[in-house]
Amino acid sequence: MELSATAKVILGMLAARPRSGYEIKQLVDQSARFFWAASYGQIYPELKRLEQAGLVTGSEASQGARPRTIYKLAPAGKRAAREWIEQAPRTLELRDEGLLGLFFAGSINPARTPEIARERAAIAREKAAELRAIEAMVDGAAENGGPEAKPDSGSRAVLRYGIESSEWAAEWFERAAEDLERETSGARGAPRGR
Repeated sequence: MELSATAKVILGMLAARPRSGYEIKQLVDQSARFFWAASYGQIYPELKRLEQAGLVTGSEASQGARPRTIYKLAPAGKRAAREWIEQAPRTLELRDEGLLGLFFAGSINPARTPEIARERAAIAREKAAELRAIEAMVDGAAENGGPEAKPDSGSRAVLRYGIESSEWAAEWFERAAEDLERETSGARGAPRGR
């Protein structure tokens, strides 16, 4: 079975411990969303597909009137997750609307390019601050909790990547804004025509 991106997220989340679809979505929103998002509309159909393929098993664990299914990796799911992790990544996709706007602004509205770069720098600073807050929360939980509270080394490495790349991006966009201001102010003062 070819694993979709959402299947990979689900297998990764279930590798740590059994979870409901709701818990998977909550964990995605608290962690992986910074680099790979998944919606309820992707998670629940994918859980069913993985269950039909024998990669996960679901058991009813209703709370009150609410039906709830807890999923765990089946042996075939553990093998599929291991095989996926052992492969070289096939997808490297960066989706950044700020970069897209900056890319086209020179043709559409050159005077706005420095402003777009500064807006993107502010977003990167906010993201770095949010990730630093998560890091502090994780550190506090690890100090006060048991072994489950401590993140694994891979998760910790990805968190550091997010912090450092966001800080780098903020600095890069600030420098770009300064360069673009010089360029656009020089272009405004230059005579028109050739």
